Formats: sequence, structure tokens, C-alpha cells
Amino acid sequence: MTQAPLLPGATLGVMGGGQLGRMFVHAAQSMGYFTAVLDPDASSPAGRVSHHHVQTDYLDAQGLAELARLSDAMTTEFENVPAPALAQLAAQRPVAPAAEAVAIAQDRSAEKAHFTRIGVPCAPYAVITDPASLDQVSAGLLPGILKTARLGYDGKGQVRVRTREELVAAWERLQRVPCVLEQMLPLADECSVIVARGRDGAMVHFPVQHNLHREGILAVTTVHEGVLPAATCEKAVAAARAVAEGLAYVGVLCVEFFVLQDGSLVVNEIAPRPHNSGHYSIDACDVSQFDLQVRTLAGLPLVAPRLHSPSVMLNLLGDLWFDANAQRAQASAEAVTPPWDAVLALPGVHLHLYGKLKAARARKMGHLTVTGATPEAVRATALQAAAILGIAPF
Repeated sequence: MTQAPLLPGATLGVMGGGQLGRMFVHAAQSMGYFTAVLDPDASSPAGRVSHHHVQTDYLDAQGLAELARLSDAMTTEFENVPAPALAQLAAQRPVAPAAEAVAIAQDRSAEKAHFTRIGVPCAPYAVITDPASLDQVSAGLLPGILKTARLGYDGKGQVRVRTREELVAAWERLQRVPCVLEQMLPLADECSVIVARGRDGAMVHFPVQHNLHREGILAVTTVHEGVLPAATCEKAVAAARAVAEGLAYVGVLCVEFFVLQDGSLVVNEIAPRPHNSGHYSIDACDVSQFDLQVRTLAGLPLVAPRLHSPSVMLNLLGDLWFDANAQRAQASAEAVTPPWDAVLALPGVHLHLYGKLKAARARKMGHLTVTGATPEAVRATALQAAAILGIAPF
């Protein structure tokens, strides 16, 4: 039986109080929904702007019961929310995405197995769980990247290895936790596709997003027609939709890809939630990724998002509070507010700060989206903004 849509006036819950939860809460509230957030941090960005904040651990039975009591349906803002917590919530209220899909995204070995099962190409790999599986690793996978099977993100839990000796040492350094070794491939580009899929199987997607990472953290996302060859974009969209379909996924899903030097495409990983590379959609599309997260959770109709402006998004890390004002701060350990006034004097600039109370290096504090009439104009303005803030050119 098809579930009736939850209309504005209902309460939508979210597990996690970070910036993704905050942007989901803003989108839901703008459409007339009430919101509830579960997060242990009293100062969490989403908790501070939500109608309700359940301040407990993610596995606290009473906290989960309270979130379910407050909410008509629930989602998650990050993939490391314990899947059993989502399963417990789903016994009482609709939850999207499902615990089973989140569990696959939490485990690189399960994720790779899913890609293989549905026929979406990924890098050659081996799963390492014990000394025997380590000994059986093919020499053809080296040089490679050893990644922890769980809890790695933004470059954490990853070690480049060139030889078997380095592989053994790296696994020891990662404390012998289950890992995946991926063959290092000749990369030309990185990109991502965000899809939204409803309970009825309807699916829409955003344009292909060209991404630049620095030290394992997304630095720049560029989106406009022709940002990558049309054939590459078609393959990426088809693969992303196949990944979502294979999971019977409900919600917003990001699929990240590597573009190889020969033009072929391999999937890197998935994120069962809105994604950093999709933040530009708030300002450059008529429907944002957070609007679609609300729609998929509430069972509302999905409409294909339209990119109305070329866009460049710059990630704003906490380093800027220390480095961008080197003359004023004298490169000290003291945080100094970046010159937002100078940045906001540029045309087409949209500043989003996440409400985090303390800046720290490598911490995502916000993002800057630049929109304009042409890709060239947008890039030029984005480079100006980067220069003002002390972000390396791209």
C-alpha cells in the first residue's frame, strides 16, 4: 500500500546535527515542516536551529524513542550513524535511507561488492581482514591505496603503499582493522553525481559535478554544461542511477567517480545523504539537494532539478581563520575572522557559514558559491575570492 505524503505541518527528524543536518532543517522549515534533531552535542549546528533537539548518543534507547515520538519520518545527515539505530527507528516510523543501504555505505568491502554485483566498474581491489588475506594480495594491486573498511572520510584512514613491505607496515599502522586495498589508477579527473529516489522508484539527478580534492578533502566543485565530456557525463549518470536502483534506495545519494586518463570511469564510493559537492545546488539550481531530501523523506513528488547558473563552490576550512589574515593575525594560533566583506563585494557570491562555534584546521566551516552568466565569468570571480581568502588557485 502506498504511503500518503507527509504534508507541511508534519515533523521531520534527522540523525546528526552537523552542517548537512542544518541545511536539511533549513530546507524543511522553509517548506513549513517542523524539525527534530538527535545529536549529542549541545552546540551542534543543526540542533541549534531545529524546533527540537534530542541531546543523546546515537545508540541511546531513550533518545531514539524520543526522536521517534517527535517525528513523523526520519533521515540521517551522515553515513556513520549506527545502522542498528536506524533499524530501531524504522520499527516505529518511516526512515529513509534504510538501515541496510546505510550499512553498505559504511563498509568499503560491502560497497565494492555492491558495485561488482550490479556491474558498475570500480578499481581492482582486495579485502584484507587477517594475515592470511594480506599474504594473498596480488602483486598486481601495487602500488595501491590501503583504506580502512569503516569510518574513513576526508582522506582519513588511507595510506598509499608501493611495495608489499609498505603494505604490511601500513596495515600494522592502521592497527590491523579490516581494510580494502585499491589499485592506484592513472587519474585524470574526479566527479560526482547526486540522485534522489522516492519510495515509488521515481528518480531524478543533478548535473555531473567536477571535483578537486586537496589532501583528501573536497576543495572546489565546478558545475556547468560541458564541464566534462558529454559521454563521460552520460556514463556517470547511468552508473549513479544503477547504484541507487540496486540498493532500492530512498533518499538523496551521492556517487563519486574517478575519470581515468583513457577516458573510462570507475566508481570510488557512495554517500547515503546530501554531499559537500552538491552544496552549490542551493544557489545555482531551482531545487536543491536538501529540498529533494525533504521530498524523498516526506513522499512528495520529485521534480528534476534545473541548473539555472554556472557555478563554482569553494570549501571554507578552518585554516582560513588562521592563514588568510596572516598580516593581521601574524600567523599566530589565534583565529581571526576572514575578510568576508571583501569577498561579498564580488558579484554572484553566496556565503554559507555553518554556525560552528570554533574554527579548527581542516574543519569544514562553510562554503562559498559563485554563480554568474558564463562559466568563464564565474571562474574568474571564484579565483578572485580565493585570492582574497588565501585559498590556492585552481
